[in-house]
Amino acid sequence: MAMLGKRRPTRERSGVSGLQGRQAPREAPDDRGAGENEPRGITIERLTHDGRGLAHDALGKTLFVEGALPGERVEAAVHLTRKRFDEAHVRELLEASPERVTPPCAHVDRCGGCDLQHLAVPAQRRHKQVVLLDLLARQGIETPGEPQLLAGADHGYRRRARLGVKVGAEGQLHLGFRARHSHRLVDIDHCTILVPQLDALLAPLHRQVASLDAPRLVGHLELLDSDQGAVLLVRQLKEHAADCARWLAFAEEHRLHLAWLAGRESPALQWLTPTPSLSCRVPSAPDASGAAGELTLGFAPGDFLQANAEVNRLMVTTILTWLHGLEGTALLDLFAGVGNFSLPLASAGARVTAVEGSPAMVERLADNARANSPGEHLAVTPRQADLNDAAAVKALLTEVAPDTLLLDPPRDGADVVCAALAVSPVRRVLYVSCDPATLARDAARLVHGGYRLTRIAVADMFAHTSHLESMLLFEHPRTEQRRQGATPDG
Repeated sequence: MAMLGKRRPTRERSGVSGLQGRQAPREAPDDRGAGENEPRGITIERLTHDGRGLAHDALGKTLFVEGALPGERVEAAVHLTRKRFDEAHVRELLEASPERVTPPCAHVDRCGGCDLQHLAVPAQRRHKQVVLLDLLARQGIETPGEPQLLAGADHGYRRRARLGVKVGAEGQLHLGFRARHSHRLVDIDHCTILVPQLDALLAPLHRQVASLDAPRLVGHLELLDSDQGAVLLVRQLKEHAADCARWLAFAEEHRLHLAWLAGRESPALQWLTPTPSLSCRVPSAPDASGAAGELTLGFAPGDFLQANAEVNRLMVTTILTWLHGLEGTALLDLFAGVGNFSLPLASAGARVTAVEGSPAMVERLADNARANSPGEHLAVTPRQADLNDAAAVKALLTEVAPDTLLLDPPRDGADVVCAALAVSPVRRVLYVSCDPATLARDAARLVHGGYRLTRIAVADMFAHTSHLESMLLFEHPRTEQRRQGATPDG
């Protein structure tokens, strides 16, 4: 997912190794020496997967130009030289694209969080659909038409964020997100993509940290929205009684749930305000009348939680639509978290085995299953396992013998799981991905194992960023034939 406050690795941005180091910006060669009537600058040919403009200079060398859009003519300043290509930014915009818009955020030129704000939102979403199709095509994977688009609001959507805190040598305080391509913090007092109740805390938090006796002891701050209100987590490098009292007063003033992680070594979460029962809601399967209800998911700080609640709900309802006919079937949910997909699928009648690597999240998943089925337990069996262990994955497939498998892995993907599925196929595999490159790799493994891609969707989880969330449904013809009692040749 796009990570506010985190720098994207340079290697992943370019796909090419051989970093030669930063240099002072220089102007990219253009065609101005060819004659007085020749146009200035360079023409942007297309957008790359990470949202930069791609062009070629007068010498034919590839340029990746930040902030440039297809069809635009720009003067580009090179800020990083590599052997086979250069990285640049727009020095002067000569001819603008009709899809260029004024960025909604005042911090756009410095903050590294939202890199597509200069592109109209409909064009951002088309770009993400094209990127997914292109990456799959490069693996030789046929797609069933255009990806379905799952999109919500393009502002005020993000329900969690991590804020860096740093005190300079002269005592100047910086609180905000990382600058683009840098560890330097950009002071942020307003963020257009945060949900309003978290955005409203940014300026007060800056004043609060500045008022502390020992602001250097604050490592970072985490903000989280829940059905019970906003949560503030303070990473405190060393306990400080007077500052603890100041944080408690701040939490009372702003009606926050307050916790901190104190200590440099093995810090433990400690609630400074009464321990809350944090939760959020997701849709359940429709009942006999067609009316959809809601399920409540309890969670704790540190648990994985989709950052965009509205788009997450769209993903859940889409999955319930795609995976029809679940009544009584065995379903294996891998990387299950606290039950974001497991519980809705169980509400549709599936017998779900939900597997997660974190023991704490496995416990919360079990609590959520009990809490959402008073009197009659949802058919969810929580399990803890290392899903990067081939033997553990093979054992799960053998024991559960699932009709359907859902996986929602981290950015590294699910190579081990997909390798096992290619050898031991199941009827349907629904892959939820936050990284299109590892998704394409894993999808190729499934297709080579006999699966067909039958449905595809792009979820615009992070508007104004190049981050791409997607869902793919694969079906295996041989397992369908077995399910219907036919032979592979029949």
